[in-house]
Amino acid sequence: MAATIITTEDLREFKKELLEDIKKLLDVKSTSASKQWLKSSEVRKLLGISSGTLQNYRINGSLSYTKIGGTLFYSHDDIEKILSQNKTNSTN
Repeated sequence: MAATIITTEDLREFKKELLEDIKKLLDVKSTSASKQWLKSSEVRKLLGISSGTLQNYRINGSLSYTKIGGTLFYSHDDIEKILSQNKTNSTN
């Protein structure tokens, strides 16, 4: 059985490559999460709600929207703000 010798330089190179890969993954995640405007289907999927519930949020003013043509758009920032405002801490 042949032995492989790993040098300090090999470890440094591995560390450098690993950090670069992690940075790439974080950049991809942050760009996909930074989408400013979401369509109704994306909001329903994100929040796990039905079309009727989303309509109720629009009607009662819980969630603001912009209508262009026949398409409704929701601000990602508004959705995050609503989620933060309704956040509760578990007492368990």
